[in-house]
Amino acid sequence: RPCLVTPRAPPPRQARDSAGTGAMSAEEQSSAAEVAAEAVEEKAEDTEMKADGEEKAVEQDKSVETEEDAPADTRPKVAPGSVSINASDSTMNVVSSADTSMVMALTDGGWQYLIAGARSTAGVKAGRYLFEVRIVETLLRPEASRALPQRQLCRLGLTSASTSLFLGEADSESACFDCEGYYITAASRRKVCPKYGREVVLGLLVNLDASSPNANTVSLFANGARACDPQPIPEALLGKPLFPTVTFRNVSLQVNFGSAPMAKLPFTCTMISDAAAADVDIVQQPKPGDGVFEVIVPVGLPEQGYFDWVDAFLERHPDYVELSDRKLLEWCARSGLTRSKTPTNSVDKPDMKFSVPGMDDAVIRRLLTHLATTANRNFVVPELKGNLLAAARQSMVKKFGMPKFKKVAVVVFGEPTAEFKTRTQELMVKDKKEQIESERKSKKVAAERLKLIEERKKKATEMLRRKREGEAAEEAKEEEPAKEPEEEIVVELTDEEKALWYRKSKTPDVHDSSIAKAYSEFSLPSVGEGFDEVRYEWQPEAVAATVLKEWQFAKKLTQRVDDLKPGEWFTTASAAWAKQLQEWRKTQAEWKDPKKRAALKEKQAEAKKKAAEEAKEKGLELEAEAETDAAMEVDPDTIDVMGLLDVADIGSGEPLFSNFGYEDWALVALRYELFLLVHSFKKD
Repeated sequence: RPCLVTPRAPPPRQARDSAGTGAMSAEEQSSAAEVAAEAVEEKAEDTEMKADGEEKAVEQDKSVETEEDAPADTRPKVAPGSVSINASDSTMNVVSSADTSMVMALTDGGWQYLIAGARSTAGVKAGRYLFEVRIVETLLRPEASRALPQRQLCRLGLTSASTSLFLGEADSESACFDCEGYYITAASRRKVCPKYGREVVLGLLVNLDASSPNANTVSLFANGARACDPQPIPEALLGKPLFPTVTFRNVSLQVNFGSAPMAKLPFTCTMISDAAAADVDIVQQPKPGDGVFEVIVPVGLPEQGYFDWVDAFLERHPDYVELSDRKLLEWCARSGLTRSKTPTNSVDKPDMKFSVPGMDDAVIRRLLTHLATTANRNFVVPELKGNLLAAARQSMVKKFGMPKFKKVAVVVFGEPTAEFKTRTQELMVKDKKEQIESERKSKKVAAERLKLIEERKKKATEMLRRKREGEAAEEAKEEEPAKEPEEEIVVELTDEEKALWYRKSKTPDVHDSSIAKAYSEFSLPSVGEGFDEVRYEWQPEAVAATVLKEWQFAKKLTQRVDDLKPGEWFTTASAAWAKQLQEWRKTQAEWKDPKKRAALKEKQAEAKKKAAEEAKEKGLELEAEAETDAAMEVDPDTIDVMGLLDVADIGSGEPLFSNFGYEDWALVALRYELFLLVHSFKKD
């Protein structure tokens, strides 16, 4: 295998003299300055770490180590090689060596901003055991923005089997130490030891031995020396198998589960790989009986419980990994990335605007799909719009074309199962409770703010009064307000809500604009597209086809069609109408202008005279009105509108629309446009 440890970054280039190829650009100088500053800072941190380590060692010599040598244990041990990093219980960006003693994360195409996590296959239930971690490489990369999360991160700790791989989260069942010297649990974050960097062997001692004075604690050792006092394990983790877990970013780690420690401790201690079989739970990496992994492609309709079904499926099958934009967005948020608030947001295709290369241009999404095709895992691919289109389904199936994958399309159309309906109502109740809790919290914060303002006003008024009267100011004793018992939230669904099959979410599943462009092409999957199996989860195929057809027909009545292409007749008629309308409005303006009215009448008379001469040449007889029209007086209110030959002249030279306002022109335009639409529809 090639070497997994890359060399450290070279020193920054020196500026070239005038005799060379030219001075460095401002960008190169800035980059070189950053690298130099990082090197100096890193050296200072190493010196500080070394000094802290020596100081800690002196303190250790003065103190008495409370941990004792491990007694001989004759019980059966775990099978050799059974304790390692669980490849199926790691984030998708983790790359490990064959024996999993080396783990690293991808560091290009946007991956350098995402946290990686990996959990071991062994969960400690009893006894006292040790595992070690050493940072063998750190990635030095100048960041494009100060708002991006820290570049390097390393945490080692314990988690339960079902909790998050990301140590240090407030809502997770975990306890960990980070290389900044903090001990982090769900309830607290305390500084307990100095910082540690590259090449330091960090040992995590898990003590669940009930007979030990340090029972139910974890301790951190650096290069064999105790780095902090034993820290209590959170009560939420006690009684559960505790799995060694690492969370890291832009570092490469050497992980040692045994059988001998890399740094000798002041006492003998058993490594986890030599643990008694009764003290640990070994999690077997999932291997399908037929050697084939499943790729589930759910097919459903927008706003009809699609993502709720996906969530329920993942709860029942925790060994499946979701590949979707919404999951990637969640991963980015948990890694510390923030995005700008935008109104164009949907569950299926959320906005990935982080101002980070690799994220905004969807490079990381494509890389994630390529990684998935190389992994030995089961996947769920909930692309709502894409899975409704035959071309997109075929493209997805082609990516997972290896024989180790079984491609299964699961159709969730129509009336769901009773189990799904019950879960939907439970989610609706939960949403209502969360909304009420949020409203109560907002009201409580507002009330406390008003109360504080009033108290400050009273205090200021009292101090001013005492100052005027010459009294000594007394320090007011602040009384702690009595805690009011919180009223229990009771939520009941209405009859209308109980009749619903699917719940409504604040964020749409798919944007209407996306649906409008593609809904006519939505179809049901078939084996001919490359699927090994097509399952109908809620309703049989015939019913599902009817549901889709009715849904498409309903959309055709309401959806705006943005890709219509008018025919040639409409284009010509519309252009002629626009020109005619412009001429009429010009005629109206000329009639209203006294200076231009005479010229307009003269022009109309000339036009009539010319028309009469042309008609006479053709043998037609027209009434000789050209010479008498100028003297005619016509009442616009008494004329027969439908009998006019020319709306631009009612007989006296005045146009029929001489007194039109904005609304009149709008109605004329609307009426003619409707006329064009009707006849164009018939022709096209």
